Amino acid sequence: MAESAEDLYARIVAEHGTEPRLPMTPAQTWDVFPWEVLDGEMVPKVLPAPLVREAPRSGDPGGEDCSTCAGESGPLGPLLWENDAWTIRPMPRGGLPLVLMLEPKEHLDYTDLSDDQAGELGRLSMWTTRIMERLDGVGRVHVMRIGDGAAHLHIWLIARPERFSTILGSFAIEYDDMLPKTPEDSWLADQRTVALKLAQHDGRSLV
Repeated sequence: MAESAEDLYARIVAEHGTEPRLPMTPAQTWDVFPWEVLDGEMVPKVLPAPLVREAPRSGDPGGEDCSTCAGESGPLGPLLWENDAWTIRPMPRGGLPLVLMLEPKEHLDYTDLSDDQAGELGRLSMWTTRIMERLDGVGRVHVMRIGDGAAHLHIWLIARPERFSTILGSFAIEYDDMLPKTPEDSWLADQRTVALKLAQHDGRSLV
């Protein structure tokens, strides 16, 4: 049984008090985090000069070997679903209801996809988003591609909790590290629901 917004808020209050202030996101320690506190005020960081060239990513020529192609899931969980060309895995359990990663089996970046592969990506991401948005407690699903860390295409499917007025937009993913972890039973049940329902369209559920 998925958590309601009220259940989630009750867990937050139990952990952080009746006027809950969540812990700071670990993103504040990242080089790419754009702000810092200076004289008690949050201001943009000083912008460094441009690099001589773009730094190689994991899976780029001259970069680290592609962990996806090597079958090393890293922080990702085991496969939930696959067809002949694509896979879906969960990100580690965090505070958001569910965060999934859609990846091609072939070592391809976004702009390497053929028109047919792009069409398949569109269908799979749309089907998966529709399924995730019908899960209990999910307000909306954000679909995101960044691609600065790894050359192997990975599409983020980010389900945010419903009815929280500040857990919105591009900052919603930051709450995955700040909210109390979603209960494991509902997190696993949501994964099974997505895998089974997506398999009704295409591919195979692996859970």
